[in-house]
Amino acid sequence: MRLGGEALYVTEAKTKQDLAKAELWAEAHSVPIRVIGTGSNIVWRDEGYKGLLVINKISGFELIREDEQTATYKIGAGENWDVIVDQTVGLNLSGIESLSLIPGTIGAAPVQNIGAYGQDVSQTLVELEAYDRMEKSFVTLSHEQCAFGYRTSRFKTTDSERFLIANVSLQLSKSFAHKPNYADIEAYFTDNDIAEYTPASIRRAVIAIRKKKLPDPTKTPNCGSFFRNPIVTEAEFHKIVKKYPQIKKPRKGWTQAAYWELPNGDVKIGAGWLIEEAGFSGYKDTATGMQLWPSQNLVFINARAKKTQDLFDFEQKITAKVFDMFGVNLEREPEILP
Repeated sequence: MRLGGEALYVTEAKTKQDLAKAELWAEAHSVPIRVIGTGSNIVWRDEGYKGLLVINKISGFELIREDEQTATYKIGAGENWDVIVDQTVGLNLSGIESLSLIPGTIGAAPVQNIGAYGQDVSQTLVELEAYDRMEKSFVTLSHEQCAFGYRTSRFKTTDSERFLIANVSLQLSKSFAHKPNYADIEAYFTDNDIAEYTPASIRRAVIAIRKKKLPDPTKTPNCGSFFRNPIVTEAEFHKIVKKYPQIKKPRKGWTQAAYWELPNGDVKIGAGWLIEEAGFSGYKDTATGMQLWPSQNLVFINARAKKTQDLFDFEQKITAKVFDMFGVNLEREPEILP
């Protein structure tokens, strides 16, 4: 977002032992410690970070298990996520191709349980290795021990500062990719006369869609989707439909209606639709210098904001109106630090 104060101390971790050393140094100097990848999903407060910021640079891409159906790779937490997706697709492996072009690193992916177009990290992660600050040693955590949920995990909730992730092991499939049941994907294949769904063709589709809809964070200050798509009960959804029946129909230019019925009966609603319906589509706020990306209302853009407080004021303006109209609380995706 190009906002917020500076960190008091900064270092890089190129090996897992560097993580342990950084933790011991921070403890000896009585300062907090935080490990990040690229910082693409973080908003820093104006006060800055009064501790040790560790930039994870741990590399590695190692095949550790293989059979007729799958291949499992142990990957350094500092590796660029999309570079790894490209490598696995190049090996004709399926499981993370729909997560193409998501910014960040491998180590950050399980924290957020990143997901897109029907895939998320929890579907392929079998285990990860991390330095446990409580036990003062490295531990291996299984998939079950990560407590994954929709865009969350134990690393973001109950144990948000306990584990320093060193590497992640992903089990990928050698079989053909499944067709993602999303209108945007189907439209891309139809428009480009593509009949075969492969990891490579799905990756190309996702990249094309994301580039069309989303700004490049290296050029335009943003943190990607700023809000999660809220999940409501069936009864709550019916109340919204009664008051706003237009939610049942796709908007002009949209490929599908902005809701998805979940297996347990709940309904996920498109946060972008709620924001547009509240009157903020492509909104430019002169008071804060913030604005919404014209082709994706979930993306906050720092046009000329000077302080993180400007972003908070902009966020509050939107969330208050959405709640007033729909009774839905929008939850932010980026983490606010410190």
